[in-house]
Amino acid sequence: MSRIVDRTLPWATAELGLVLEHESSSVGMRVGDLVQPGLRKNPRRAHLLVSTVLGKHIPVAPAAVIDAGSLLGSLCAQILCDDSSNVVVLGFAETATGLGHCVATRLNARSYLHSTRRVVPAIPVFGAFEEGHSHATDHRLLPTSAEVFPADAPLILVDDEISTGTTALQAIRVMHSHSPRSQYVIASLVDMRGPEHMAEQQRVAAELDVHIDSVALAYGTVHLPDRLTDTVAALTDSVSPTPNRTGRVDRVELPWPADVPDGGRHGFLRSDTTRFDTAVRAAADALEAGLDPGRPVIVVGHEELMYLPLRIAQLLQDSGRPTWFQTTTRSPAYVLDEPGYPLRRGFRFAASESGESSPRFLYNALLPSVDAQIVLLLDGPADTDVVDQAGGAASVLAAAGEDVVIAALPGADPSALARSRADR
Repeated sequence: MSRIVDRTLPWATAELGLVLEHESSSVGMRVGDLVQPGLRKNPRRAHLLVSTVLGKHIPVAPAAVIDAGSLLGSLCAQILCDDSSNVVVLGFAETATGLGHCVATRLNARSYLHSTRRVVPAIPVFGAFEEGHSHATDHRLLPTSAEVFPADAPLILVDDEISTGTTALQAIRVMHSHSPRSQYVIASLVDMRGPEHMAEQQRVAAELDVHIDSVALAYGTVHLPDRLTDTVAALTDSVSPTPNRTGRVDRVELPWPADVPDGGRHGFLRSDTTRFDTAVRAAADALEAGLDPGRPVIVVGHEELMYLPLRIAQLLQDSGRPTWFQTTTRSPAYVLDEPGYPLRRGFRFAASESGESSPRFLYNALLPSVDAQIVLLLDGPADTDVVDQAGGAASVLAAAGEDVVIAALPGADPSALARSRADR
């Protein structure tokens, strides 16, 4: 007898028994609205929670990302209550660099920093921690100075999803050793921790003699079938269809002041906001001038470079151009072109940064019945000859029939940024 598959369920649930159970939400959202079950061939963790509002694996309206981050920031404000702007915010690379910045913007935070996998010789490492289940495990903290991350303010740690909380607790230990404070808040779109993980959070709080609170848009549980890693490892890789054309590749140079942060890699201060907003507007105007008139676009940021492309995408959308947003990633995932599975197509290409050898990936980058240009927004270290060469991101996308615009943004110069802050 053939097995009957419920097509109303996500593919990984119906076919493999991977279940994301919703438990609660204080804001009326459900786990299934925020994440979908995906897969990856990783012996440490075979499941992948694919966010529908993050702009990483799935192209989404820029307002959806900003709204989700703002709502998460509002939950943090309720916890902090006394003065929610007297906080510092830490976002986790690579997925939550933009989300964390959205939270910081909503709170008008004193400063924002995100961890990074990029090596920046000009800036000394302030701290480091590991993410055990990730494909790329190392996180570095590279603020221009310790003053960017003051110790006399509550710290909010932002990630897209919390499965065990181990990474967040490791980060708290590292931050506490450098700049101890009395209050920490772990914030995520979805929190899938069990009682044993919450007990560990309480134990660490007692050990450090601090308060550690948690907020999320929705809470739930991941139910994993037995031997999922073996099952996923045995799955047949999808074969992409042969395109009937080769896409064209154009290039647009975007302006950016060397002493204005292009995100939170080296810290983003409240006082940076006005100059950042002005620079984003100038970059968006330059990009608009280089696009096909009125044609929909998918703005694709480069890995950790999420917030700036997100803001540019929002300005394009506001101007009347249909615009979606997502970014590339270091993490390989399983691609399957089946209804109910969130990763319908994938691209693998060479890393363009100097000294990097691991491949990079982009998923989906398509919209039903929409002929969109793909805007590949790169900062200076990622904008190298590799992008255009065979196996590079622009070449791979064009070979798949996509029209690509390389939006080259020089980005902040870490040394110039550090000097400008020292002079203030």
